[in-house]
Amino acid sequence: MSTEPSKQPSSSPAKVNVVKLYLRGCVSNGIGLAILFSLSYYLGLQRYVLIAGGIQLLVFVIHGLPYRSEKFYDLSGSFTHLSVVASSLIIDVRKRSPRQVFAALAAVVWMSRLGTFLYARILRDGRDVRFDALKPVWLSFMGAWTIQAVWVSLVELPVVLLNDRDDNLELGIVDLIAMGLWILGFLLEAAADSQKMAFRDKAENKGRWIRTGLWRYSRHPNYFGEILMWGSLSFLSSSSTGFSASTQEEAVMHFAWLSPLFTAFLLLLVTGVPMVEKAGLKKWGSEPEYVHYMKNTSCLLPWFPAPEMKED
Repeated sequence: MSTEPSKQPSSSPAKVNVVKLYLRGCVSNGIGLAILFSLSYYLGLQRYVLIAGGIQLLVFVIHGLPYRSEKFYDLSGSFTHLSVVASSLIIDVRKRSPRQVFAALAAVVWMSRLGTFLYARILRDGRDVRFDALKPVWLSFMGAWTIQAVWVSLVELPVVLLNDRDDNLELGIVDLIAMGLWILGFLLEAAADSQKMAFRDKAENKGRWIRTGLWRYSRHPNYFGEILMWGSLSFLSSSSTGFSASTQEEAVMHFAWLSPLFTAFLLLLVTGVPMVEKAGLKKWGSEPEYVHYMKNTSCLLPWFPAPEMKED
């Protein structure tokens, strides 16, 4: 055994990383389970929480953990979304209003497109680098699946809360505006994802960043589209009460707004913008054109494009 001082620190970072991953796993699973319990207990959504948590745990135990693989992570998320929406429609048999039908169909269309896109991406790329740091420790890796159960449960609140009640209020202009905004958000996200995939498929663009199409006006137009969609469905869900909170049932409907708030929180502060832009800076941070694009292009809301870069 070597006693050279230079050898001693080499094992320390690894131990620290393992400890950090266990702590991270404890925090992510703890917070996730607390949120799921709160949704079950305070909003009476036990059925949906059990579906979301059960599917995620099952896929993690059967495939994710044994193979240390995220291959079916996005696909299981898509299936969980669809299962939650379907259960909100078919378990309680009642006459469905146009508002309820639109909200459910919107969620199905959104998840079918996004799920197909994400699964095609993982098949093409082979892996999702976001999971590389989590997979060495089972508890931290499990945290990603727990958070996905939370994601499904919170994001689908506008749909399940709306479908869990009798909706007798006729559609009004506010509802039509909300539906129109949802369609706009869906088209924005779909177009942005399609443009990015087409850009990456061209050999001449290998190792470059996209700044054409919608990406010329926003650094993250797909995220803007997703937040807009869930904000619109929350607006539609709240309108079913006439935006009143005079009864407990009506007050509960306003928890639908947790959906776009949680979506924005994840995309802007956790898994979306921070991760994407950190990776971008690591790749292209030394290139003046990239720095110019980052400084002069709107982060989220499509806005005026960056002016032409002046040459010194």
